[in-house]
Amino acid sequence: MTDTKEHGSDDSGSTEQVAVFERPTGLRGLYAHPITQVTMLGLVCFMCPGLFNALNGLGGGGQVDTATSANSNAALYATFAVSAFFAGSINNKLGSRLTLLLGSTGYALYIGSYLAMNIHPNAGGFVIAAGAILGICAGLLWTAQGSLMLSYPTENQKGRFISIFWTIFNLGGVVGASVSLGLNFNSTANSVGNGTYIAFLVLTMSGVLIPMFMVDPHKMIRTDGTKVSSPRHPSWKVEIYGLWVAVRDDPLIIMLFPMFFASNWFYTWQFNNYNNALFNIQARSLNNLVYWIAQIIGSLLIGFLLDQKKINRRIRAFSGWGVLFAMVWVVHIWAYFYQRDYTRESIPPEATKMGIYDDGYVPRIWLYFFCGVLDAMWQVTSYWIMGAMSNDPAKLAHFTGLYKSIQSAGAAGIWRGDAVKIPFMNIFISTWVLLVVGLVFALPMLYIRVKETTDIADETLARMDDSGQIHSAHEVQPTSEKS
Repeated sequence: MTDTKEHGSDDSGSTEQVAVFERPTGLRGLYAHPITQVTMLGLVCFMCPGLFNALNGLGGGGQVDTATSANSNAALYATFAVSAFFAGSINNKLGSRLTLLLGSTGYALYIGSYLAMNIHPNAGGFVIAAGAILGICAGLLWTAQGSLMLSYPTENQKGRFISIFWTIFNLGGVVGASVSLGLNFNSTANSVGNGTYIAFLVLTMSGVLIPMFMVDPHKMIRTDGTKVSSPRHPSWKVEIYGLWVAVRDDPLIIMLFPMFFASNWFYTWQFNNYNNALFNIQARSLNNLVYWIAQIIGSLLIGFLLDQKKINRRIRAFSGWGVLFAMVWVVHIWAYFYQRDYTRESIPPEATKMGIYDDGYVPRIWLYFFCGVLDAMWQVTSYWIMGAMSNDPAKLAHFTGLYKSIQSAGAAGIWRGDAVKIPFMNIFISTWVLLVVGLVFALPMLYIRVKETTDIADETLARMDDSGQIHSAHEVQPTSEKS
């Protein structure tokens, strides 16, 4: 059963007629509810990238020598950058569920490679190769994830849905860090044991199965009765052309590129140059747990702000920007007073490092907590801004693919820089500068591009047919469909 409602208006007073569908009820309605599906999406990322983050957050992937881990991450993010660039087209061609399934498989291989290295210390080449394969898979997973997460909510729910996803996703980091802390709490070594890697591997393999049980996106109906755009299946040529169209007709996305570039850069300093450099495995495990708990808190706080219905969307956009700007300066001024006191040369890998009972540990773990809050706020705000630009899953797939591609290009460079032993202070200052630059470039884009609602005139790909022809907004009006 369908109905229509008016949505938005232009200066001439015309309105769009939007088809409204009756949502299923009972258990089927609960299962096909957008929140249920975003929760399942969060569980995929809980089991896969969430546990990957928990492992990476230990510094060096839990190893004593960080060089292999840093080189593996460099390979990972290099292939991630290439994969994510085309992943929007792949997602739109194969469908989000299959893309998500393919993308999740690489995480099990990557975690298994660290287990292999613990058993065979000369398996460093396998770890690096697994990182490169994971980069290809991660580009697919994160593009499908972004398309689904941003297209299922209504416009006033996007901050909430992003926060729900980010909370569940980061519970993976919390659980992984808890497992690591429990298994390594009494360890006197500076690396984790086989049990940690085996536990992570079992959990990750279970996450690969979840996409098989998710609802087809084209059958999804939002809570306001509007239908999620059905995916098109044009030729590969038209899909890749769609990537060009998405950027050409919404060129202000380019203003977000510095923000995207900075969005994974800071992990290298946080994980390897701070957590791994200063703390023993017991303290690193506790820091890691606190970091991912902070991610949950940060995502909920910024999501609450960005979805305040009593405040118009433009004010929420600028408020989120202001919170990020303040957090960047608070965290990095605080961190500078620690970073200036140590170098690579002053803390060799075999040195006795700070434990949880040592003087000075408490303020340092609080800094790590606020690093996690800042990370979550940065990622959620980036997604929210993209979601404010479009409701079309195809366009959002291209935008999130670009986001992950540019993000990964930056990460590949800085992880390689860490592998070749760039001074800690250089990496720290570059992190600080890039975050500020990203926010400065994003500000005019928010002023020009973020509107109170997204009109059909902004949805270029929704007006493109299977031959690549783009119809005018007046030709393409939402019509009723049979439910």
